[in-house]
Amino acid sequence: MKIVAAKKILKANDQLAEENRERFTSAGIFGVNIVGSPGSGKTTLLEALFVRLKGRAKPAVIEGDIAGSIDAERIDAMGIPVVQINTEGACHLDANMIAAAARDLDLEGVDLLVVENVGNLVCTAGFDLGEHLRIVVLSVPEGDDKLAKYPAIFQGSDALVITKIDLLPYIKFDVDRVIGDMVRLAPQAEIFQVAAIKGEGMDSLAEWLARKCHAGKRTADNPAPDHS
Repeated sequence: MKIVAAKKILKANDQLAEENRERFTSAGIFGVNIVGSPGSGKTTLLEALFVRLKGRAKPAVIEGDIAGSIDAERIDAMGIPVVQINTEGACHLDANMIAAAARDLDLEGVDLLVVENVGNLVCTAGFDLGEHLRIVVLSVPEGDDKLAKYPAIFQGSDALVITKIDLLPYIKFDVDRVIGDMVRLAPQAEIFQVAAIKGEGMDSLAEWLARKCHAGKRTADNPAPDHS
């Protein structure tokens, strides 16, 4: 009987993730990993973002789901290049899946590659995909206790987007508690509050992401000198 340690699997994933990141950086592509629970509003958030990023970024998307292509079809309807990954039971994407999906995408002219991960707050925390930025999405209907219950995914993210804030009058959700927990877990992370369908808060999020994307592209165009 052969036993494979989880640490070996994670190490191999991290190595491949770094290769992905280097490949994207060299191509002038800024990679973003969107994580969050099923139904948190990730796809709706992307639709609202892409409308606001038109003319400022050229996106492509890798969609991760256990089955189906519903979200990918929504992105495709916007005229944005998209590839669907069906994990057939796996609760997260990994770096190998991203490498394979990226080969199936026409990335010519693309400068923003967004991965919409499988809906999950647990498994997605442990797998680097090769992204430059991780955004975690938390919707008001999910409750304000998720950061306390699932700290790893929030601690490892560069930004928190609280979605569906238009439902705050109808749902018990302590925004201050969530912000306090995020500041404790990830002090450097940005925090946004949005209602994607109504557009509330979306301009600020789009502006921030555009700046990140353009800064990443400038880094790729002007790499640091090699002093070795």
